[in-house]
Amino acid sequence: MSAHAGVGGPPIGIDSAQLKERANALRLMGLLAHWDVAQSDPQRLLWTGELLAWEECERARRSLERRLRSAHIGHFKPLVDFDWDWPTHCDRAALQELMTLSFMTDATNVVLVGPSGVGKSTLACNLGHQALIEGRTVLFATAGQLLGDLAALDSDSTLRRRLRHYAAPDLLLIDEVGYLSYSNRHADLLFELISRRYEHKSTVLTTNRAFKEWKEVFPNAACVVSLIDRLVHRCEVVAIEGESYRLKEAKDRAAQKAAMRAAAPRRAKKA
Repeated sequence: MSAHAGVGGPPIGIDSAQLKERANALRLMGLLAHWDVAQSDPQRLLWTGELLAWEECERARRSLERRLRSAHIGHFKPLVDFDWDWPTHCDRAALQELMTLSFMTDATNVVLVGPSGVGKSTLACNLGHQALIEGRTVLFATAGQLLGDLAALDSDSTLRRRLRHYAAPDLLLIDEVGYLSYSNRHADLLFELISRRYEHKSTVLTTNRAFKEWKEVFPNAACVVSLIDRLVHRCEVVAIEGESYRLKEAKDRAAQKAAMRAAAPRRAKKA
């Protein structure tokens, strides 16, 4: 059966108007200027559809690469390799639901709480990577990097510009809140950033401290209660408990090396 609707008509199954919308979205002004010519020949219209698909795929690939570089997520273990059996407590269903990114539709925040080495950063990075794949903008920073960057700025205009930089991404990942103590200025800056994103953009935060211990992270800071209030008002809090997986891997490597050293003299004697 012929794919043509007739001489001079578009091929069956090919929507010329839809193709034109795609060309307009890509801002292919030369093609749009000669659209009558493109749609006058069925074969030419088929070829135009292929060209548009190639251009869309290439732009999507380059956009993802650009957003990956800007996100500063770095290397991380993919969720498929995450050892769900290692933590003594971990709500796997809740985390897998978070991977759908439904929490971003109403600017819900996510706080991952647990001791060092249980996979909080890995899970946060997986959320960020999934958001990038779905076309969102993402930025990753440790609390120390972010607050140190902001606190080092003296000019009000420069500080406002930098705050806009951290407030802009669709998803902001703030890692390792609680491992260091911060000054009142650091607390005020974090409060300002969370307030700017409040009910507009989602923030994923990892911490090794329960909220009741944040007074120790930001000692003497008057805004801590307000900071926590803004953060958790619309928030999914996921607690992860267990021993450090990094420590487990280090012990496993040490045991393997010890076994290899013990076996070396036996192999030498046999030789």
